[in-house]
Amino acid sequence: MDEKKALNEYDRETEERDTESFRSGFVALIGRPNVGKSTLMNALIGQKIAAVSNRAQTTRRRIQTVYTSDEGQIVFLDTPGITRAKNKLGDYMLEVSGSAMSEVDVILWLVEPSTFIGAGEQTILERLRKVKIPVILCINKTDTVSAEQLAKCIDTYRTEMEFSEIVPVSAMQEKNLDELLRVLFAKLPEGPMFYDADTVTDERMRDIAAELIREQALRFLDKEVPHGIAVLIDRFSEREDGSLTDIDATIVCERDSHKGIIIGKKGAMLRKIGTAARHEIEDMLEQQVNLKLFVKVRPDWRDNAMLLKEYGYLSQKKKRG
Repeated sequence: MDEKKALNEYDRETEERDTESFRSGFVALIGRPNVGKSTLMNALIGQKIAAVSNRAQTTRRRIQTVYTSDEGQIVFLDTPGITRAKNKLGDYMLEVSGSAMSEVDVILWLVEPSTFIGAGEQTILERLRKVKIPVILCINKTDTVSAEQLAKCIDTYRTEMEFSEIVPVSAMQEKNLDELLRVLFAKLPEGPMFYDADTVTDERMRDIAAELIREQALRFLDKEVPHGIAVLIDRFSEREDGSLTDIDATIVCERDSHKGIIIGKKGAMLRKIGTAARHEIEDMLEQQVNLKLFVKVRPDWRDNAMLLKEYGYLSQKKKRG
């Protein structure tokens, strides 16, 4: 009896020590468009969740992912790039980015390794100077500059604001990510796990599939088309025998001329987008996919509040855990 009591006491004390040393919290990734937020988040969690491209407005919604280790758990919020809004969709994206900054424990600001601080960065700086939580400056794409250029960039930003830490990384080459994680954990409070250890994201698979389809459309289409498209999943169902998943998706565009470009001559462009997207979705699901794409015109949908709501662009307020 005494031995059992002693063992129970030992287990309780061990659990208390583990809880005390375990750190957890929410981290918002912010920055201008195309600085590499989604690439960095995907690299940190070791799985492709967010769409990535060299086009502005690739990320439109707040995407939440989870990194868990023995040291703790970080919930990352990948936000739309902060830029001037040109329509109701742009207003929504700014609202998403702004609300994320007020709901987290740490802000991770991504910039490119330049000594020129443009209007976009100055706008972000004005916001960051007002926050009361740690702000970590993450200088991405360090593989594109020399050590001397990187040092000058760091000096430039240090004169603008006092950051909790400055961490240079290359998300594309996955360089110095261990150091970035170490710094993030050091700034987070001690606390419980918000998600199970094997959780990577709380995004629905159908929503990730829609983003992966849009990513390929961004990749292949002409410059004037991608900003005006959305992707809707009409069907997402696994067959009873588990042999594959059937996905029907609609690419929404704003003009008839854009519809013609998306479909292409004899459907060639739509097939190209579909083939590339199918490979990405199969990698995610680890299963064969039967993907069918359709194209629909909805004029000026980015300024139509009813359509924005229908397409899932709403205020996203996710609770912790």
